[in-house]
Amino acid sequence: MDTALVIGGTRFIGRHLVDDLLEHDYDVTLFTRGTSGNPFVDDDRVDHIEGDRTNETALEAAATTVDPDAVFDCVAYHPKDVRAATTIFADCDAYVYVSSGAAYGREEIPKREGETPLHECTLEQATDDSFETYGNRKAEGDRAVFAAAEDGVRAMAVRPPIVYGPHDHTERLDWWIDRVNRFDRVVVPGDGTNLRHRVYVEDVASALRIVAERGAAGEAYNVGDRRLVTLEEMIDLIAESLNRVAHSATEKANDVELVRAGPRELAAGDIELDDYPLYRTYPHVLSTAKLAALDWESTSLETAMDRSVADHLESDRDGSENGPEREAEERVLGILETL
Repeated sequence: MDTALVIGGTRFIGRHLVDDLLEHDYDVTLFTRGTSGNPFVDDDRVDHIEGDRTNETALEAAATTVDPDAVFDCVAYHPKDVRAATTIFADCDAYVYVSSGAAYGREEIPKREGETPLHECTLEQATDDSFETYGNRKAEGDRAVFAAAEDGVRAMAVRPPIVYGPHDHTERLDWWIDRVNRFDRVVVPGDGTNLRHRVYVEDVASALRIVAERGAAGEAYNVGDRRLVTLEEMIDLIAESLNRVAHSATEKANDVELVRAGPRELAAGDIELDDYPLYRTYPHVLSTAKLAALDWESTSLETAMDRSVADHLESDRDGSENGPEREAEERVLGILETL
């Protein structure tokens, strides 16, 4: 395969996907609305077609103009859009849909492709835009991929959990990096052993390309960090990375004290466990063995965190809208000091 069309390729996952495709000598065309800015505007290796991916006429025009070997659909949030795309790009060598680990409808450890049931999706949910139906809509998008494959389309899905890394506009990890960077005492919700699968964005990008090149039609592939860490271990990784990235070898940052707080202690700040970004009560773990069988490899956690921290420090992101205010946490810390 030589040519790729990336539907939505200027913000986060798509941006890293374009970089990965260029590194592997693809001719790349973006299809976006043009509202988020284009980091590749000065790169003559990347063409750009402006249009709304929910407009089938515009998508058909892009298909005719580019005639891509591979199509990567990064911004399909409704099942009808996946069905339309798999029809429009039916003759391509590969159509890869960015699904989500949220598509799984049962809590089990780990969640496996083809074994763990997916969410059901009603007609009402399929057209909804709320966060509550996100998993339902992604699951129905997967089923659209499977149906297309049965009709002879080489369509596949990739399911990431929470994605982190440079240019992350969600700022969920930024909230934690900011806390560790600015304070010597960091509140950890619960007992610190909360386990929520995450995945480094460059690994999602390479997974999408590898699935397009080597995946099987009608299959879904989980992608996630090959080594999982608890929330407390993630905070330790951030602290170690800040020492490596932000401080010289002779001027290490102060050690960060992690202070665990349960529901009773958090109540002093009118905080709940779920108010913390990246916290999840029940462990969310995806099996990545199926993707690894395609010779996909995961970036080391230390390297991934160093790159994420370096990007955070160069940005103006602090994630402040994602978690509790520090003033509320100070009340919690005050209560813990008296116990």
